[in-house]
Amino acid sequence: MAQSRRVEKVAALIRKEMSYLLMNGLRDQRVNSSMITITDVELSGDLQHCKIFVSIFGDENQKESVFLGLESCQVFLKGELGRRLQMRRAPEVIFKLDKGMEKGASVLTLLEKLENERKKKDQNLSEFSD
Repeated sequence: MAQSRRVEKVAALIRKEMSYLLMNGLRDQRVNSSMITITDVELSGDLQHCKIFVSIFGDENQKESVFLGLESCQVFLKGELGRRLQMRRAPEVIFKLDKGMEKGASVLTLLEKLENERKKKDQNLSEFSD
């Protein structure tokens, strides 16, 4: 049980430090051109592999460019994490694109359309009954 608590604490520290690095530590214009949100950090039990799930706001071309920029910075970010967290071995950093926010927005749009259709149908029925 203590192992999982340690993994959770290190994952939270990685998320915090990675957020700082993405905002202030990179000079890559591809990464700085868009808003990036870290949605989740998954860390292996031996602390050697780290998946960082990111959500990138912008059009598809911009998302692809930003993601390529993140992938090109992986080695630098791994080194910075190792220095900042003072770990003996820094975990391998792998970025994954999280499309959950996009899916959530599309679901909300569909629900709004259904609500509007229901209101129109109710309005037509009330006009017909009068």
